[in-house]
Amino acid sequence: MAHRFYSSQAQGFVRCGVATPKVAVGDPAANAQAILELARRGHEQGADLIVFPELCVSAYAIDDLHLQDALLEAVEAAVAEICQASETLSPVLAIGAPVRRNGRLYNCALAISRGRILGVVPKSFLPNYREYYEKRWFAPGVGLTDLDVTLAGQTAPFGVDLIFAAEDLADFVFHLEVCEDFWAPTPPSTRGALAGALILANLSASNVVVGKARDRAILSAAQSARCQAAYLYSAAGPGESTTDLAWDGQGDIYELGGLLAQSARFPTDGGLTLADVDVERLRLERMRTPTFNDAAVAEGHPEYDFRRIGFSHQPEFADRGLMRRLDRFPFVPDDPARLDQDCYEAFNIQVEGLAQRLKASRTEKIVIGVSGGLDSTHALIVAAKACDQLGLPRANILAFTLPGFATSASTKSNAWALMRAIGATAEEIDITPAARQMLGDLNHPFADGEPVYDVTFENVQAGLRTDYLFRAANQRGAIVLGTGDLSELALGWCTYGVGDQMSHYNVNGSVAKTLIQHLIRWVAAHGQFETQTNDILLSVLDTEISPELVPADAAGAIQSTQAIVGPYELQDFHLYYITRFGLRPSKVAFLAWHAWRDAAEGAWPPHFPPEARNAYDLPTIARWLEVFLTRFFGFSQFKRSAMPNGPKVVSGGNLSPRGDWRAPSDGSARVWLDELKARLPVEG
Repeated sequence: MAHRFYSSQAQGFVRCGVATPKVAVGDPAANAQAILELARRGHEQGADLIVFPELCVSAYAIDDLHLQDALLEAVEAAVAEICQASETLSPVLAIGAPVRRNGRLYNCALAISRGRILGVVPKSFLPNYREYYEKRWFAPGVGLTDLDVTLAGQTAPFGVDLIFAAEDLADFVFHLEVCEDFWAPTPPSTRGALAGALILANLSASNVVVGKARDRAILSAAQSARCQAAYLYSAAGPGESTTDLAWDGQGDIYELGGLLAQSARFPTDGGLTLADVDVERLRLERMRTPTFNDAAVAEGHPEYDFRRIGFSHQPEFADRGLMRRLDRFPFVPDDPARLDQDCYEAFNIQVEGLAQRLKASRTEKIVIGVSGGLDSTHALIVAAKACDQLGLPRANILAFTLPGFATSASTKSNAWALMRAIGATAEEIDITPAARQMLGDLNHPFADGEPVYDVTFENVQAGLRTDYLFRAANQRGAIVLGTGDLSELALGWCTYGVGDQMSHYNVNGSVAKTLIQHLIRWVAAHGQFETQTNDILLSVLDTEISPELVPADAAGAIQSTQAIVGPYELQDFHLYYITRFGLRPSKVAFLAWHAWRDAAEGAWPPHFPPEARNAYDLPTIARWLEVFLTRFFGFSQFKRSAMPNGPKVVSGGNLSPRGDWRAPSDGSARVWLDELKARLPVEG
């Protein structure tokens, strides 16, 4: 058996399915076979939960046939057959059926696990308007609690007070509601979520009319976001009576407002759509959101009102892959339209933040150091747009390029070309004489001609650059604009205090390195500046990421940041999942492995060059994740504890102690490193 590291179940995922069987009108025996066919298919694909449509055992659109005892007895026989056949199937089946109890008929959702009816949930809200006449046949389930029902030879819990929880698979907790329930102002699933259910499922019939699919999607997405849950929606499809209505078989799986999977609509045969829901992430999201817990308090703690029905799921914890779309770049959407929207919003958030800071500080001038690299280039164009917005001349941007011992001709050339094209007041201060003087004063070996390029050698240069910028700002009545990005802050890849860690305001502090290149490309593509400026911006994108503090080696190779702290594309992945969701390092490694192991699989962001499409094996991922954990938790928090002001730009993208991230400056990385080492496979 494969190591548990490779098991999605062991990593906090529950494989959920929405199924649309091809029903036979008023023929429960045939419908049982259609349901079981999809159940077996789900079993073969490792499904944990499969949600079927409303009244799929009898068919929905059979009107007064619901009140025929012969049909209802056939329904019970079909349920018994489904139970018996499901004894050897792994998925929990949520099926819809009419159920008799105490002289009333209810439209119900049945949860069945390995032959056992876990519970029967009656529909709370019965539509009785326009094309719907459900109150003609069914009794409402509102208020029914603490009851049982005998069905198909079993006695099972009955009521709207049920949530179901696996006893042997962490966080596999679900709630069932039926169709109209989630169209109501107070969906039962809201209280189910507040009682602890992480997966909310809707068994629906829902005939289709023009535009209704969009409405269902909006409601499903909103309910999953509002309840911090997964929402599974399965609508009736082929085979239903079309006497007066039509059916499209829509099946959606949402998580935290995002679509994980969607079925084909208007199928001619039965279908099954699967996705892996990250229930661990859902639980962690609720933990970090006091509003969710306050809502439970305001509702009188619904967990007191619900019966928690436990069951043995018997997970195998096998390697069954991962049925889930993963972005290689969590800060950079693969979808072109969404990326365009995100870049528009991010850029304007930065511009608005800087403009407001200039107004609030009654300052009209900006000092910025321009290296010709990505970060300072982006900060410069943000400054230019802020000046435009405030009606200030761009000459109020006092841009300095400050070459040192290792500054390359290409970056210096880009810096000068960009400063001139933007219209900034451009100056150059060569810091090498001052750096030599300081190194000499410190009796550093470099001052005597020795090629010693240690941290002192590097930070003398970084500190002098910042010192010059602050003194220039004092001299000229300006504020210093920071250029360091989120990724550098996370890794502690910045010089503290009198260095690039400090500024009066930093517009890039909440923007990941992997996003900045796309922001620059977006600015160039959308004509924010003149053609000459746009051409220079595109040239900057081809520049190697380097601090340019150490001279090139004998072979001409320049200092590479990513060779020291790791590929930013990996480290940004680690940063997002660890800080935004608090995931365990081993799970982050599992996700990174699935996202990055094969460059040919999955989508890439628009315009991403083919030659830059990398792949990483698990040992490589683990190596750089250890570097991230060591740097982030082990010794760089003190730099973030004193970071300058700057606007929050993206979700999961703020390490300010006044914003998203608060942590002790003298913490340890041991817990995270130990967890990673303990759970990785030996061969990794």
